[in-house]
Amino acid sequence: MNTLDELKPGESGVIRTVGGQGALRRRLLEMGLTPGTQVMVQKMAPSGDPIEIHIRGYQLTLRKDDAAEIEILTGNAAGECARSHHRRGGRTA
Repeated sequence: MNTLDELKPGESGVIRTVGGQGALRRRLLEMGLTPGTQVMVQKMAPSGDPIEIHIRGYQLTLRKDDAAEIEILTGNAAGECARSHHRRGGRTA
């Protein structure tokens, strides 16, 4: 299982779970980082922090520590997750 901070610029995946506790988790979810959502890493600072991602039609910049709380599915698993999420009407299990 990968986390969002492990993806390289140009790589994409589907959010599996959003970790974190309390206010951090709530903030990530409010920014649209929800399970079943496609995300792509656009660019990364030379030091690797922060990370700029493309999600839901907009660019979002995250700290690397925050991105590490988001589990990502890539490849075939990502495609199946996105299809399953769409069939359920966007609801998470």
